[in-house]
Parts: sequence; structure tokens; C-alpha cells
Amino acid sequence: MNSETPLRVVVAGLGNMGRSHALAYHTNPGFEIAALVNRSDVPLPDGLAGYGIRRSFEDALRDEKPDVAAIATYSDSHADYAVRAFEAGCHVFVEKPLATTVADAQRVVDAAKANGKKLVIGYILRHHPSWVRLIAEARKLGGPYVFRMNLNQQSSGHTWGTHKQLMQTTSPIVDCGVHYLDVMLQITDARPVEVRGMGVRLTDEVAPSMYNYGHLQVLFEDGSVGWYEAGWGPMISETAFFVKDVMSPKGCVSIVMKEGVKSDDIDTHTKTSTIRLHSAATGPDGRFAKEDQMLSMEGEPGHQELCDLEQAFLLKAIRENIDLTRHMDDAVKSLAVCLAADESVHSGKAVRL
Repeated sequence: MNSETPLRVVVAGLGNMGRSHALAYHTNPGFEIAALVNRSDVPLPDGLAGYGIRRSFEDALRDEKPDVAAIATYSDSHADYAVRAFEAGCHVFVEKPLATTVADAQRVVDAAKANGKKLVIGYILRHHPSWVRLIAEARKLGGPYVFRMNLNQQSSGHTWGTHKQLMQTTSPIVDCGVHYLDVMLQITDARPVEVRGMGVRLTDEVAPSMYNYGHLQVLFEDGSVGWYEAGWGPMISETAFFVKDVMSPKGCVSIVMKEGVKSDDIDTHTKTSTIRLHSAATGPDGRFAKEDQMLSMEGEPGHQELCDLEQAFLLKAIRENIDLTRHMDDAVKSLAVCLAADESVHSGKAVRL
């Protein structure tokens, strides 16, 4: 294939993320949309209105013979769709979580390797300049670390409907938690060894076996500890809904959000506003040696721009044959921690990893 020839892509799933990824393909000259696939008709933004929507992912793979399959369907179909795409000769982009079981996640990674194709998982924070900076500053501090992170969403209307649909297969601490476990893993490099999960069903609108508020605590081999909290629904508090804080013996690095932001605003989930750097160093008088640094993140990319960056990375990985082994392994590892936390919620016992 000529390196200048656009890669033809089939996009499966046209929810919020699927539409954003499709727009990224539409505007990137390195891609050409071969087909959009969704099980029902949905409103499309102006850039996508001319494509039409097909019903069958399998038919689109067979008929269009694309170079790339982008999978943004619900989590329980990710693994099967990805494996089919690899076997059809496609590179694959798949939204997080990679699968709903560790075995299925590993099956996808194995299929990518067996077919000699690239697999990029939708860890959007890996492409965010501010989060890259946060991770770099935290690593400079050195461990052991305390990770304090959450993303609660007070949702209603359409957003609550989407959350209830997601919770038919995936709990909040799995769906969102994989992002933040991935961040923890990038900072410490240490192996997670134990996790404990707690969950509460705060509504009769989800199945008795599901919970819409969850909290996990994880222990790492280097002595680091972390917690992650996620809740969805109309009853969720907007107080301290977005905490991103990393502490170490040398100080801490934190994200400071602007006042008045809403928890169900999708841009809020990635925008950092300001990064605060605090040094624990003190002078002869025992007082802090320097004031906290406030790093302004003004001008950072919004949600659509981040999706554009993700797909630009996919193109680069394919064109330049980038080794994605660590990327794939981290995706499996972060999923394993979150699924173990989910297991702990149901068993009431900590899980050794």
C-alpha cells in the first residue's frame, strides 16, 4: 500500500464516542470512511450526514474490505468485533474497556499479534498533553505514591439513559476506572498486587446485580496505594466529583478544576484547567522552601480534538510500524484490576492479583 493512500475505515457504533471518532476519520486525509455501522438510525453531525448508516458490521467488513475497523459499540461486543476485524485483515481501534473479561481482552491482543495488525485502545488521556505533563511531573517526584482519583457524574435525561445502557454490562468503576488505573500504572511502573472494591445500588433503575456507585482501593508492589471512585445517576453529588491528586514523599501534583463546571459535561472529563505542583521541601526554619507552582493548561485540546489525536496516533502506528506491545499489555492490566475490583464488590473480599 502506498503510504499516501488513505486507509479505508469502517466505524461500528455511533454513540458519543463513535461519532467523534468518525469525525476524526472524516477530517484526517490519511483516512477514508468506507462505512458507518449502527443498529439503529441516529442523528449525525454535518460532516457525517452524507455517509448513511449500515446495520451489519460483518457485512461491512465483507463488502468494503477496509484497512481499519473502529469499534465504539457497547463493551460486551468489543472482543468479538475486534477478533473478526483482525481475521478480516484490518487494523483495529477499539474503545475502552477492551473487553468485559480479562480472557477476552487477551484474546483480542493475541489476535492482533497473530494477524500482524495494530491494536490501539481508546485510552484518550494518553494523548492529552496536560495528562502527559501530570504523569511526567508525578514520576519526577518518585514513589511510593498515593493516588486519589474519581469521576462522578450527576446525570439525567439522555445521559442517564446512556449510563443505564452501559450498566447492562459494565459497572462505572470498570468503564471509567480503566483510564485512571492506566494513569496510575504509567506513574508507578509497579505491579498491582491487591484490590478491594465496594459498590452500592442507589436506584431500582439498574439490575439487582449492578451498582451505580463504586469505589476501589488498590495496593502496588512498591508500597504505593490508590483509590478510584465513580458514580452515575441523578442522585450523584456534584461535590468533589473530579479529584485527580498524586502524593509522594517529595510532594504532590494535582489537577485544579474551575468553579462551576458540571460533572456530565464530556469536556470536563479530560480538561485539566490548572496543574498544581507542591514541593514538600522545607528550609532551615521548617517552612516550605518554595510556593506551589500553578501550571496553566489554557488552550488544551477539547474532546473532539483529543479524538483527532487518538486517530492520528493510530495512523502513525500503522504507517511507521510502532511497537504497541506495552500499550496493549497496559490495557489488559488496567482492565484486570478493575474487573477484580468488580469481583470484590460482589464477593465482599479483597482480591490478590
